[in-house]
Amino acid sequence: MCLGIPGRIIEVWDEPDGGRFAKVEFGDEIKTACLAYLPDLTVGDYTIVHAGYALTKLDEETAMITLATMREYGVFGDPAVTS
Repeated sequence: MCLGIPGRIIEVWDEPDGGRFAKVEFGDEIKTACLAYLPDLTVGDYTIVHAGYALTKLDEETAMITLATMREYGVFGDPAVTS
């Protein structure tokens, strides 16, 4: 089982071969994600990443509620994303 933790996109770029990628911030961790399924995501958007692919776009309110709920249930201690 995996957790769908919201992350905030902090950088987007296109590769010469046509692939679109983003750096996604999950608190102290930054991961690279492929935007093949959601090519319209931009810096500041929130997304759920699984297996290296951005799969879902979230609005900021939903992302913040999800992160607060996860903290409440002890999934992680510190805020995962700062606004």
